[in-house]
Amino acid sequence: MKKILITLALALPLGTSVASAVNDKVINKNELPANAQKFIDGNFANVKLSYAKLETDFLTRYYEVTLADGTRLEFTSNGEWEEIDCRRAEVPAAIIPAGISEYVKNNYPGEKINRIERDSRGYELELSNDLELKFNNDLVIVDIDD
Repeated sequence: MKKILITLALALPLGTSVASAVNDKVINKNELPANAQKFIDGNFANVKLSYAKLETDFLTRYYEVTLADGTRLEFTSNGEWEEIDCRRAEVPAAIIPAGISEYVKNNYPGEKINRIERDSRGYELELSNDLELKFNNDLVIVDIDD
Protein backbone atom coordinates (compact mmCIF):
# COMPACT_ATOMS: atom_id res chain seq x y z
CA MET A 1 0.00 0.00 0.00
CA LYS A 2 2.85 2.35 0.88
CA LYS A 3 4.49 1.71 -2.50
CA ILE A 4 1.27 2.53 -4.32
CA LEU A 5 0.91 5.85 -2.47
CA ILE A 6 4.53 6.78 -3.17
CA THR A 7 4.14 5.88 -6.84
CA LEU A 8 0.97 7.97 -7.10
CA ALA A 9 2.62 10.90 -5.33
CA LEU A 10 5.54 10.79 -7.75
CA ALA A 11 3.37 10.30 -10.85
CA LEU A 12 0.90 13.11 -10.10
CA PRO A 13 3.25 16.02 -10.94
CA LEU A 14 4.34 14.27 -14.13
CA GLY A 15 0.74 13.71 -15.18
CA THR A 16 -0.12 17.33 -14.44
CA SER A 17 2.74 18.67 -16.54
CA VAL A 18 1.86 16.36 -19.42
CA ALA A 19 -1.79 17.39 -19.19
CA SER A 20 -0.89 21.09 -19.26
CA ALA A 21 1.41 20.58 -22.25
CA VAL A 22 -1.53 19.05 -24.10
CA ASN A 23 -3.43 22.29 -23.47
CA ASP A 24 -0.90 24.36 -25.46
CA LYS A 25 -2.12 25.13 -28.96
CA VAL A 26 -0.24 26.86 -31.77
CA ILE A 27 -2.45 29.56 -33.28
CA ASN A 28 -2.34 32.15 -36.07
CA LYS A 29 -1.93 35.85 -35.36
CA ASN A 30 -5.58 36.47 -36.29
CA GLU A 31 -6.63 34.10 -33.49
CA LEU A 32 -5.06 36.37 -30.87
CA PRO A 33 -7.41 38.76 -29.05
CA ALA A 34 -7.90 42.04 -30.91
CA ASN A 35 -6.01 43.97 -28.19
CA ALA A 36 -2.95 41.76 -28.64
CA GLN A 37 -3.03 42.06 -32.43
CA LYS A 38 -3.28 45.86 -32.19
CA PHE A 39 -0.44 45.96 -29.64
CA ILE A 40 1.86 43.89 -31.86
CA ASP A 41 1.01 45.90 -34.97
CA GLY A 42 1.55 49.19 -33.15
CA ASN A 43 4.80 48.34 -31.37
CA PHE A 44 6.47 45.61 -33.44
CA ALA A 45 5.18 46.33 -36.96
CA ASN A 46 8.60 45.76 -38.56
CA VAL A 47 9.18 42.36 -36.94
CA LYS A 48 7.66 39.19 -38.32
CA LEU A 49 5.69 36.94 -35.99
CA SER A 50 7.46 33.60 -35.63
CA TYR A 51 4.68 31.77 -33.77
CA ALA A 52 1.88 32.25 -31.27
CA LYS A 53 0.49 29.85 -28.70
CA LEU A 54 -2.66 29.69 -26.64
CA GLU A 55 -1.76 28.22 -23.28
CA THR A 56 -4.37 26.95 -20.88
CA ASP A 57 -3.79 26.27 -17.20
CA PHE A 58 -6.43 24.96 -14.84
CA LEU A 59 -8.51 28.15 -14.77
CA THR A 60 -6.63 30.64 -16.93
CA ARG A 61 -5.85 31.15 -20.58
CA TYR A 62 -3.02 33.27 -21.87
CA TYR A 63 -1.14 33.83 -25.07
CA GLU A 64 2.56 33.64 -25.78
CA VAL A 65 3.98 35.19 -28.94
CA THR A 66 7.53 34.88 -30.24
CA LEU A 67 8.76 37.26 -32.90
CA ALA A 68 11.42 36.50 -35.52
CA ASP A 69 14.02 38.61 -33.68
CA GLY A 70 13.59 36.53 -30.50
CA THR A 71 11.31 38.97 -28.68
CA ARG A 72 8.81 37.15 -26.48
CA LEU A 73 5.43 38.63 -25.55
CA GLU A 74 2.85 37.32 -23.10
CA PHE A 75 -0.79 38.42 -23.09
CA THR A 76 -3.74 37.79 -20.78
CA SER A 77 -6.88 36.08 -22.04
CA ASN A 78 -8.32 39.48 -23.03
CA GLY A 79 -5.17 40.53 -24.92
CA GLU A 80 -3.53 42.85 -22.38
CA TRP A 81 0.25 42.53 -22.30
CA GLU A 82 1.85 41.00 -19.21
CA GLU A 83 5.47 40.60 -20.24
CA ILE A 84 7.72 41.82 -23.00
CA ASP A 85 11.19 40.33 -23.22
CA CYS A 86 13.29 41.80 -26.02
CA ARG A 87 16.35 39.81 -24.96
CA ARG A 88 19.25 42.19 -25.66
CA ALA A 89 17.20 44.67 -27.72
CA GLU A 90 15.32 47.58 -26.19
CA VAL A 91 11.64 47.49 -25.23
CA PRO A 92 9.82 50.10 -27.36
CA ALA A 93 9.60 53.39 -25.45
CA ALA A 94 5.85 53.76 -26.09
CA ILE A 95 5.19 50.71 -23.89
CA ILE A 96 7.06 51.94 -20.83
CA PRO A 97 5.15 54.24 -18.41
CA ALA A 98 6.65 57.75 -18.40
CA GLY A 99 7.51 57.64 -14.68
CA ILE A 100 9.57 54.50 -15.14
CA SER A 101 11.33 55.84 -18.24
CA GLU A 102 12.21 59.03 -16.38
CA TYR A 103 13.54 57.11 -13.36
CA VAL A 104 15.76 54.90 -15.54
CA LYS A 105 16.99 57.88 -17.58
CA ASN A 106 17.90 59.85 -14.44
CA ASN A 107 19.40 57.03 -12.38
CA TYR A 108 20.88 54.70 -15.01
CA PRO A 109 21.88 56.88 -17.96
CA GLY A 110 22.85 54.89 -21.02
CA GLU A 111 21.08 51.72 -19.84
CA LYS A 112 18.26 50.25 -21.89
CA ILE A 113 15.15 48.41 -20.69
CA ASN A 114 15.31 44.89 -22.16
CA ARG A 115 12.35 43.32 -20.34
CA ILE A 116 9.23 44.65 -18.66
CA GLU A 117 6.54 42.73 -16.83
CA ARG A 118 3.37 43.97 -15.18
CA ASP A 119 0.84 42.45 -12.83
CA SER A 120 -1.65 43.63 -10.23
CA ARG A 121 1.17 44.78 -7.89
CA GLY A 122 3.11 46.88 -10.40
CA TYR A 123 6.00 46.57 -12.83
CA GLU A 124 9.26 44.68 -12.91
CA LEU A 125 11.94 45.39 -15.45
CA GLU A 126 15.43 44.35 -16.40
CA LEU A 127 18.05 46.76 -17.66
CA SER A 128 20.83 46.10 -20.16
CA ASN A 129 23.28 45.84 -17.22
CA ASP A 130 21.13 42.95 -15.81
CA LEU A 131 19.85 45.09 -12.92
CA GLU A 132 16.22 44.34 -12.01
CA LEU A 133 13.94 47.14 -10.82
CA LYS A 134 10.48 46.82 -9.28
CA PHE A 135 7.90 49.60 -9.21
CA ASN A 136 4.49 49.66 -7.55
CA ASN A 137 1.36 50.77 -9.41
CA ASP A 138 2.09 54.38 -8.47
CA LEU A 139 5.42 54.00 -10.36
CA VAL A 140 7.44 54.33 -7.17
CA ILE A 141 10.58 52.18 -7.00
CA VAL A 142 10.18 49.47 -4.36
CA ASP A 143 13.10 47.10 -4.99
CA ILE A 144 16.41 46.87 -6.83
CA ASP A 145 18.00 43.49 -7.41
CA ASP A 146 21.41 42.96 -8.91
